[in-house]
Amino acid sequence: MASISFRHVKKVYPGNVTVVPDLNLEIQDKEFVILVGPSGCGKSTTLRMIAGLEDISDGELWIGDRVVNDIAPKDRDIAMVFQNYALYPHMTVYKNIAFGLSLKKMPKDEIDKRVHEAARALDLEHLLNRKPKALSGGQRQRVALGRAMVRNPAVFLLDEPLSNLDAKLRTAMRSEISRLHKRLQTTFVYVTHDQTEAMTMGDRIVVMKDGIIQQNDTPQNLYDYPCNLFVAGFIGSPQMNFMDAVIGKSGENYTAKVCGYDVALPARMNEFLAPYTGKTVVLGVRPEDVKASEKGEGLQATIEIAELMGAEINLHLDCQGSKVVVRAPSTYTGREGDTAVLLPDTGKIHLFDKETEQAIAH
Repeated sequence: MASISFRHVKKVYPGNVTVVPDLNLEIQDKEFVILVGPSGCGKSTTLRMIAGLEDISDGELWIGDRVVNDIAPKDRDIAMVFQNYALYPHMTVYKNIAFGLSLKKMPKDEIDKRVHEAARALDLEHLLNRKPKALSGGQRQRVALGRAMVRNPAVFLLDEPLSNLDAKLRTAMRSEISRLHKRLQTTFVYVTHDQTEAMTMGDRIVVMKDGIIQQNDTPQNLYDYPCNLFVAGFIGSPQMNFMDAVIGKSGENYTAKVCGYDVALPARMNEFLAPYTGKTVVLGVRPEDVKASEKGEGLQATIEIAELMGAEINLHLDCQGSKVVVRAPSTYTGREGDTAVLLPDTGKIHLFDKETEQAIAH
């Protein structure tokens, strides 16, 4: 069993700098969990605590059925893949992959078998006699993965392993790592600040800010039901649009006045909105959930930039001081300086409390 459990774990650096104040997190055996958040949010520190590269200031960390607070990294049955690959430049690919097994004094024929199995799985067999300087970034990353694979660890830890690769290689390596997880059937904990990586790879995403878990959920739930403004703005590209809106009532249902236009809110929100009548809230809507027209009724906005993305256009607009992005089809003819009429999909609107930033209704 390679489940991981953080129980009131705290990390304080010298000078009383608290990076992780009180972490409670359960990672199931064979799960692919992604820790995501902006730089400095504590995600890499959390990963390094699992690895044993950072001491725990307080609380308990369990791997499987044992507390590992005082267990050395080499005895935790984990393998870590670093952002900078950490390959030995003077060793061949074969020796780099075999290095950990050689330290364990494993028989040479077993080492050879494992190295060739990993090399075959990662398409590295033709590179085994090369040294790292003769490899591309993607090949070096696969060597680092191979070195972790051959140890058959209970837990794989990956610390921003794709951040040094170009966009095309990153996409290819995302698929590679997802396939590797399915094949190895072991626990993966993956750290990234790239929300696209998080959305496409993980079974579950843990969004962190200032060492505190903001939301811990499936990728789809994070996207559809963000619990607060931070998560709503962090997940999704381009990010969700936020505009001030005043809640009003029309008969049994409620409206949100945004940029001078009354948007009808879905009836499912009624039970949450009575305390907010007449008050200002934050209305959130994703770029793909707003329709842009050249005329008609809706929110009046001025196009500032039109980014052609191929199959679609990202329109950057000014709506009475609020900056809004709309994803429009490539057939949309409006350009910089033109007026666009925006109609949000009322079924996809999110409302947040302006003071607490917590979600009111989706």
